[in-house]
This record gives sequence, structure tokens and C-alpha cells, in this order.
Amino acid sequence: MTQSAVPSSPAARRKARRYALQALYQWQLAGATLSDLEAQVLAANDMQKVDRTYFHDLLHGVPAEVTGLDEALRPFLDRRVEELSQVEKALLRIGAFELKERLDVPYRVVINESIELAKVFGADDSFKYVNGVLDKLARRLRSAETAHRPAASRQAPDDDGADKD
Repeated sequence: MTQSAVPSSPAARRKARRYALQALYQWQLAGATLSDLEAQVLAANDMQKVDRTYFHDLLHGVPAEVTGLDEALRPFLDRRVEELSQVEKALLRIGAFELKERLDVPYRVVINESIELAKVFGADDSFKYVNGVLDKLARRLRSAETAHRPAASRQAPDDDGADKD
């Protein structure tokens, strides 16, 4: 079943992540069924330039793996998962899912896309927090890929948790 006539492109995936974030936010808050949320997003938005397959994979993949994703994130959080804002929680789960399951997406893309979404939907400095957590998770999940980044990028995070990338 092909859901997307749109070839996978950075812009089409960016839009897929945005819609997945919004739907997962609603899922976290209201617990609506994923199929209902997916139908709502598809009906309410122009999906012509969205990678619908990627949207579907994120929307259904994150909840299916939520326990494992939260466990993977836990060592890098400064509070319990339940204490994160709903936006940060959804973003970190999407980022963790992509780092873990979507090896075709470079870790830097995963982190940068999460940062950009945090700047739009998160609190003022949540992008720094998302950056710090996902960077540490990427080092654990994608050690071979992250080992090749320049030495300046491997320095310790600032006190605010953001890397100097």
C-alpha cells in the first residue's frame, strides 16, 4: 500500500514530522486512536507535498515503541519523562524513534529537524534541551556515525545542555 505519491525529499519529510508532532501531541494528551488522529490530519491539511508514508511511520511507530523510546531517553533527561512538556516529550520520542529505527536518516538531520520543530512549537529554550538530549542519545545509538564528526563538535555541552555545533 503506497500512501505517498510524493517522493521522499527533505521538505516532504519535514512536513511529515511537523504533522506527526501535532498528532502525537494530541495522542499524548487525549489518547485518541492513531487511526482517528491520522484521518483528522489527512482531512484537515493539504498533504500533496507531504511524505505521507513517513508521516504514517512516525505516527504509528512512536506509540508502538514508546516504552523503549522513553527508556532510551531516560539516562539523558534531567527529570522524569512524565514531567517533560508535552511538546518536548513528543519531539524527543520522534527524535529517538528516528535515531533508533530510521538509520537511513543521518543523525544530524534528526537532531536539526527536532531543534527546528522545538523552536516553532516549544517553550523559549526547549530547542537547547532537545538538542542536548538527542545529541547524547545519538552518541549512544549511532556511535559509529557520530564518531566521524569534527573534534570541535565533540566538546562537552554548555551548562544549558546545548552543544556548540
